[in-house]
Amino acid sequence: MRPGPGPAGGGTICAMAETAQTEPEPIRLASPISELPAVSRAQATRLKRLGIETVNDLVRHLPMRYERQQAEGGIDDLTVNTVGSARGWVARTRWVSAGGRGKGRFEATLRDEVRTLALTWFNAPFLRSRIRPGMFIRVQGKVTLYGDHPQMVNPQWEDLTAQVDAPARQQRLRPVYPATEELRSETLEALIQDVLPQVLDRIIDPLPPALREHHAMPTLAEAYRMAHEPQSEQEAESARRRLAYNELLLLQLGIALKRHHNENHLRAPALRWSEALDRHIRARFPFELTQSQQQVIDEIARDLQKPHPMNRLLQGDVGSGKTVVALYAMLQACAQRYQSALMAPTELLAEQHHLSIANMLEGSNVRLALLTGGQSAAASKQRRRLNERIAAGQIDIVIGTQALVASQVSFANLGLVVIDEQHRFGVLQRAAFRQAAAGSGSEGGSDKSNGDGDGGEQATRWPHYLVMTATPIPRTLSMTVFGDLDVSTIRGMPPGRQSPVTKVVGPQKADSVYQYVAGRCRGGEQAYIVVPTIDESGQESAVQLKSVLAHAELIRDRYGQGLSVEALHGRMARPDRERVMQRFRDGDIDLLVATTVIEVGVDVPNATMMVVEHAERFGLAQLHQLRGRIGRGAGGVRSVCVFIADPSTDSAQARMEAIGSLTDGFAIAEKDLEIRGMGDFFGTRQHGLPPLRVASLPRHLDLLSLAGRDAAEIVKADPAMTDPAHQTLRKLLVQYHGEALGLIDVG
Repeated sequence: MRPGPGPAGGGTICAMAETAQTEPEPIRLASPISELPAVSRAQATRLKRLGIETVNDLVRHLPMRYERQQAEGGIDDLTVNTVGSARGWVARTRWVSAGGRGKGRFEATLRDEVRTLALTWFNAPFLRSRIRPGMFIRVQGKVTLYGDHPQMVNPQWEDLTAQVDAPARQQRLRPVYPATEELRSETLEALIQDVLPQVLDRIIDPLPPALREHHAMPTLAEAYRMAHEPQSEQEAESARRRLAYNELLLLQLGIALKRHHNENHLRAPALRWSEALDRHIRARFPFELTQSQQQVIDEIARDLQKPHPMNRLLQGDVGSGKTVVALYAMLQACAQRYQSALMAPTELLAEQHHLSIANMLEGSNVRLALLTGGQSAAASKQRRRLNERIAAGQIDIVIGTQALVASQVSFANLGLVVIDEQHRFGVLQRAAFRQAAAGSGSEGGSDKSNGDGDGGEQATRWPHYLVMTATPIPRTLSMTVFGDLDVSTIRGMPPGRQSPVTKVVGPQKADSVYQYVAGRCRGGEQAYIVVPTIDESGQESAVQLKSVLAHAELIRDRYGQGLSVEALHGRMARPDRERVMQRFRDGDIDLLVATTVIEVGVDVPNATMMVVEHAERFGLAQLHQLRGRIGRGAGGVRSVCVFIADPSTDSAQARMEAIGSLTDGFAIAEKDLEIRGMGDFFGTRQHGLPPLRVASLPRHLDLLSLAGRDAAEIVKADPAMTDPAHQTLRKLLVQYHGEALGLIDVG
C-alpha cells in the first residue's frame, strides 16, 4: 500500500477528512487554530502545548469526563441535601486561619433579591484574591443548612460579573476537558461549541455505511457531536464506543494487512525437518525437554518448513526454557546451511546466551560468534574480520545486541532471526534485518513469484522470525502490539524448578533481612542484592536512592565478615564485567550487589537469595524478571526473594501487593496491564504505534475483538483495499500505521 494524501489535520487515529467544497468556507478542518477569531496569539501557544494546532485537533480534543450541571434557580428554590445551582452578588468575604500554611477556610456570603447563601471553601487561600465583594457569581454544589441559612461547602463557581443578564442555564451534562492552569476547561468548551456546528458536515465517515448500520453505530460526525454535546449519559457512552471502535479497527486492519502480506507476498527459505534431524539436535541437549517445550518446538518446526516467513512470539515464564527452543530452531536452519542471528537487549544477556549455547554445541561443527557494541570498535580490525566472516557465510549462528543490525553487518544467507525480550526493542527493529539480509547469497534477494503462485509480482526474500519474551503478553496486547505474530507458550517449569518464597518488607526490616542473607551465604549459598543506581551522582534529593558502589561498601563493612562482596553494573568494561560474573558463577563471590543489568539472562544455579532495594521504583514485570534469577538450581534448597519497599503512591502499593502474592507470570502480566494501563505497559510507545486516545484496554476488549473480526473480513474480501468504500480507511491506515507496521510496502 503506497501512502496517499491523508485527511485534513492529523495526529490521532480518529481522523477526519473534508468533502470537496465548491466555495471556500471561512473555517475548515485544516485551518490553523490561530485563525479562529476567538483565539489570541497567547492562546494559540497554550493550545499547541495541548497538541491542538488545527480546528481538526480541537474537535478531536475529547472530554475526559462529564459533570451533571444542574438547572439554575434562585437561592430560595434550593433544596437541602440535593445538588443545586444559583447566582447572586458577593456581599462579604473573610479568611479564617486554622494555623499552618494555607490551612483554614474561605467564607463568602452570596445574596440575590430574596435570600442569602453561605459559601465555604476549605484550605483554599488563593480564593481571597479571586472572589471579592461586589462580584456577581454562579455556584453549584450540595446544599446543607448552616443554622437557618442554606450553605454550600466547596462548591464550583464561575464569575458572571461581565454577563449579569445572561439567561439562567439549564440542566445538562457538562464536558470537562483535559486542560492546563493557563487554559481552563471552560475556555476549551467555549471554543469547541463555537466551531463544532461549522465543521460537523465536513467530517467524512471512514466506515462503509453497511458496516456502520450493521453495528448500529452513529456516524462519525454524530459521534463527535454526542461526545461534545451529549443529551444523556447514554449518548456520551455511544460516542466514545464509536470513536474507540475507529481506533481499534484501524489498528486491526493494519495487523490484518501485515499478516496477509507476509503470508502471500514474502518468501522465506523452507527449512526441511526430519526425524533424523530431530534426534541429532536433541542429542545436543543435556536434559529431556518438557512436554510444553516439545509442543512449541513442533509448532516452530512446522512454520520453518513453509515458504513464507514465520512470525512467531515465544512466551514463557522466567526460567521456562525458551533458549533451548530457540537453539533447536537455529540448528534446524543450520542443517539447511542457513545462518541464524540471535539479538538480545543487553551485552550481558548476549554473553550469557553465547556461553550457554557454546556449552551445548561443544564438539559440534556449528560455527558460533558473539557480536556486541562493547566488544570492539566498529572500525577495528577484529570487527571487520568478524563482519567479513558473517558476510561470507563462515559463521552459522551470530549472537549479539543491536550491533547485529548495524550498517556494516550483512549476512550471506540469513534464514532465521531470534529476538530475545521483544518488548525491549520495538516493531521497526524486526524490519532492520531486511537490509542486512538483502542480497544474501544465491538464496537471497527476491523471487519472481508473488507467493500466490501467479508468478506476476516480484516477492521479497525474508528470514523467519522468532521473538521471545519472559514477560507473558496479556491477551489484549497479543491482539494489538503483537497482533502480527502467532503465539506459542511454554507453560510450567523444567523438573526441579520451584518459585522462590517472596516477602515484601519496609526499610525498617532491612537489617534483619541482611543478617539472614549473610547467614545463609556463610552456609555456602549465594545472593544478589539489586539497587536502582550505579553511583550517587545526580540522585534525587527527595529520596536518597541506594547505589551499587556505596551499597556494596556498606554490605561489605556491616554484614560481609568472612564473605566476598562485589559490585556489577552496566558501565563496567566488558572484560571486568565478565570476570566478575564468572567468579560469581564459580562461587568465588558470595554477595553480588548489582543494578538491573542482571534482570535477564544471568543463570547461576547456586544463587538462592535476592534482595531488591527501593522495590517500589521498579515495574511489576521487572520485579518478576529479577525474581526469576534465583531458584534455578535443582538442589532442593528453597529460594527466598525479599523486596524492600516504601511505596508512596497507590500504583506502587498495588505493585507491591501483586508481587508479594502472585508467582505466575501470566497473572502478573494481566495485573501489570490493569495497574499501568495500555499506554505504558512494556513501554508500548517504543513499538512506534500511535497511542490509543479514546479506546481503553482491557475495558474495550469486546470492541477490539469486533474490530479484529471486521478487519479480517475486509482484508479477505479486498486485500489491496481498492474498493471505493474502503478508500478513506486506506488513507487513514497508511497515515497512522504505515511506518510503524511497515504498510508502506504493502499492496
